[in-house]
Amino acid sequence: MSRQRALVTGGAGFLGSHLCDALLAEGWSVVVVDNLLTGRRANLERLRNDAAFEFIEKDICEPFDVGRVDYVFHFASPASPVDYTLHGIPTLKVGSLGTFHALDVAFKYGAKYLVSSTSECYGDPLEHPQKETYWGNVNSIGPRSVYDEAKRFTEAVTMAYHRYHKVDTRIVRIFNTYGPRMQLNDGRVVPNFMKQALRGEDLTVYGDGSQTRSFCYVSDEIDGFMRLAKSSEHLPVNIGNPNEFTILECAQQVLRVTESKSKISYEALPQDDPKQRRPDITKARQLLGWEPKIQLAEGLRMSLDYFKKAVEEETTRSK
Repeated sequence: MSRQRALVTGGAGFLGSHLCDALLAEGWSVVVVDNLLTGRRANLERLRNDAAFEFIEKDICEPFDVGRVDYVFHFASPASPVDYTLHGIPTLKVGSLGTFHALDVAFKYGAKYLVSSTSECYGDPLEHPQKETYWGNVNSIGPRSVYDEAKRFTEAVTMAYHRYHKVDTRIVRIFNTYGPRMQLNDGRVVPNFMKQALRGEDLTVYGDGSQTRSFCYVSDEIDGFMRLAKSSEHLPVNIGNPNEFTILECAQQVLRVTESKSKISYEALPQDDPKQRRPDITKARQLLGWEPKIQLAEGLRMSLDYFKKAVEEETTRSK
């Protein structure tokens, strides 16, 4: 019997590459399509000689066809503030044109489909914690809108293909995730703090640090994706850690884990930066039997060696 074949768009990225590992471990063959705008070949290097793995460098904003697939995982998109601010128009294109093209592949081959969406769909939420039924408080023309609205449109296209073309779709709303293979300079909280702490620099906290986030370790996040992929749920599902930390508390945990002597400095809060973010995961618990196992301090310890190596490599390159 031939292997099931999965397409992963954006598979050279942080989450996409971990998803490839999980699919291969379950006996799938995997084809990645990625234009390497923000993804990295290094994230897939260990798979290069795996006969069940294939990499195609291509921009999915153009129509594409990789042959028969049984599942489409659409994970292509810049996801960090640094990346989507720098690449605002490509972010909007991959969330719109790229989503149409990924769904066209699923439709053509009768494949199942799972798309990565985001807690950014909730914007700066007026409901806390955030349930999937909350419609959000999003500034559609602000500096973050290129990402927020791309993902909201992604969800709309996905549901349209489900309703009109009967594509078997799923939508995962991802909350703050961290772990090995994150880009060191991607602007997100954990890599920022880890880099600064390991270099002995001040940790930059925006505002007074009272804004909150919920941090999910990457292995827990991937477990949630895999469970959702095997479910029959078509409406969005939150996958994230419901334990909420202030940004200041996260900085303090990083200092403890790294044993750094760095201090904390404060800068102005960026426009539209959410004041609070915490998933209600009741639906994931009931539907998928899923909840995260790894809490922040443990996850930071598990990530430490990766970030140490990344900082060392960057220091070497800059000499």
